Amino acid sequence: MNKAILNTDIQNFISRNLNTDTTRISLGKSPFPAVSSKEIAEQIDSKRRSENKLPLWFKTKRIYYPNKIAIEQASSEATARYKSNLICGDKVIDLTGGFGIDTYFFSKKAAHVTHCEVNKELSEISRHNSALLGTDINYVNADGLEYLNISNDTFDTIYIDPSRRINSRKVFLLKDCEPDVLNNMDLLFKKSVRIIIKTAPMLDLQSTIKELKQVSEVHVISLKNDCKEILWLIDRENQASEPLIICAALHNDLVENYAFKMSDEKAFIINKYSEPLTFIYEPDVALLKAGCFKLITRDFGLKKIHKHTHLYTSKELNINFIGRKFKTKKIWNYRTFIKEQTIRKSNIICRNFPLTPDALKKKHTISDGGEEYLLFCTGSKNELLVLNCERI
Repeated sequence: MNKAILNTDIQNFISRNLNTDTTRISLGKSPFPAVSSKEIAEQIDSKRRSENKLPLWFKTKRIYYPNKIAIEQASSEATARYKSNLICGDKVIDLTGGFGIDTYFFSKKAAHVTHCEVNKELSEISRHNSALLGTDINYVNADGLEYLNISNDTFDTIYIDPSRRINSRKVFLLKDCEPDVLNNMDLLFKKSVRIIIKTAPMLDLQSTIKELKQVSEVHVISLKNDCKEILWLIDRENQASEPLIICAALHNDLVENYAFKMSDEKAFIINKYSEPLTFIYEPDVALLKAGCFKLITRDFGLKKIHKHTHLYTSKELNINFIGRKFKTKKIWNYRTFIKEQTIRKSNIICRNFPLTPDALKKKHTISDGGEEYLLFCTGSKNELLVLNCERI
């Protein structure tokens, strides 16, 4: 951590050059003897990446930024704020603290929070920023599991975000991530009553539930319809045979939740599928990732268009549905659409359709964007349909 970067002149230079090509800055001569061009370019790049993801950090003066990988791996403010509501008790430890976004929000809810980070520079950066943000956090530069093993402390909540990048290679299975959570569950249970594990959304829910055991809740989190992470809540005293799956759709300060159990989803039967009606619904990605395809017809009063077409419909608008909502303007059979269509600019969505959006744009000479929406799908009678809709 080069503290010369915090010099006022250098900080002003960084702020003035947020829109400048960082490659050009990196290859050029540094205007400041104490800081290299590469360091300045890295600060500019990481601060720029933080503008929408970490607005509090971006707006706070003299924040020190880590490299872009640490920024990419950090939670967003929105997801970290959500996680802070899942901790229990006043004593929390983050075993993989990183840039410290989650730890900061934990400290807003718990009186005693510990941040463990094996990377010395990243630990120093997080400590520096924490002081600027006015938080009282205990920083430990050590491997979180090793610290937990030698410490006499116990905690109410342990949070861990295993790294999915090992030796510059991305991994997707929990057993391949570091630190090794699965082989250290006894230690985690010995030291805490609640464990929260963050994983990438690629993980299969059912197999991971079997691996972890004693899972109380699974939180599938999306941010602006982009699935960001899955949280696994494991309570030491949990006796439930099946976890509750919670789909959390985040939109800035708004959180929409839908909870269900997979056994209920599997048992629910849809006897009849519907032709497209006045309103069309596309579920938020959190619902789709969680595997909730049938129960939402019951709970939101909707009909499904086809077993494998995850689009839903109704005569009356349900404004509370979690996902995008459309009003139907026109419906074509795909063959008729080919003959009649005159739309040259549209947003294209495909659900259970043999062609991709890109292929359809090319085939029908349609440019992307505008106010029009064309939903290509398979209907209730296995026919290919095109729905011209407007977004609600």
